[in-house]
Parts: sequence; structure tokens; C-alpha cells
Amino acid sequence: MLAIETEGLPGLGPEVRPSAQPGAALGQAVDALGLSGESAGLAKAATLLWHDHLDESHTVSQDIGSADGSFLHGIMHRREPDYSNAKYWFRRVGDHPCFPALASDATEYLDAAGDEALAKRLAPGGHWDPFAFVDAVEAAVHYGNPGEIESLQHVQRIEFETFVQSFLG
Repeated sequence: MLAIETEGLPGLGPEVRPSAQPGAALGQAVDALGLSGESAGLAKAATLLWHDHLDESHTVSQDIGSADGSFLHGIMHRREPDYSNAKYWFRRVGDHPCFPALASDATEYLDAAGDEALAKRLAPGGHWDPFAFVDAVEAAVHYGNPGEIESLQHVQRIEFETFVQSFLG
């Protein structure tokens, strides 16, 4: 999926993994997909974001006025971390078409990991709550809870993959 293959999961914050590929190589990989218009911009912003190039991803996503662009913009600000700004962008997303699959996949992962309480916070009644996810990330990072940070990193991967599948079809 896109050019996202790296070792390890992205952090919840702005840290850059040693396995992140350089921006120029990512741009070439996205160009090779032959996408055009908004899909090309979304693919580029998403790929840069996955590889921890937050500023470059921000530059691309802020020019995409759709709910999809706002979704990537929200993730970027959550990782920055600028939690209130992330919530602003998720408000602009509204009820994204990937939310049902995201709620289901995240709940399945968290239930299997024995973290039913977190699953209920992030997807109450089976509905994804991006604001609860922002709050959970903020709390986990603030309190330095390694177990919860790891779970949230996996949920972030699920969020990212589910989102990318929604716009690449």
C-alpha cells in the first residue's frame, strides 16, 4: 500500500524513525502510482506522514480542501503534537466513510490485546470517535504509559491503513 513499508510503527509524536525513507524517494514512489488530482495529493501527503515527514505532509494536506485532506491534516497535528488543532481538523472531517471499518478493526485489535476499556473509549457503541483518540494519545504521551502508547501506535496504523484504503479503493 503506497510506499509505506518501514520497520516499526510511527510514533505518536514527531519523532523520526531510522527506517523512514527520504522525502524525494517517497515522491518518486508516489509518482510511479500514476495517480492524478486530489488522489495524487492525498497519496503524497499520506506517504510523507507515514514516513515521519510531518512538515512536508502538512504542506501538501493543507491544500486539500476535502474531508480526506482534513483527515490527514488532523493526524499530522495530533503527531506534532498540537491536540486542539488536530481536533479542529477532525471536526472538519465529519463522519468519514472509513470510520465504521476503523471502529471495527481497532476494536478487534484492542479486544484481542486485552484492552477492551480502550476499545470502548475509542469506539463507543461501535462508532469511531477521532476526538477520543486524540485525547487518548495526549494522555498516554503525557503520562508516559508504554503499554498504552504501543496499543495506540497499532491503532494509529489501523487508522492510517483504513483511511488509505478508503481513498485508493
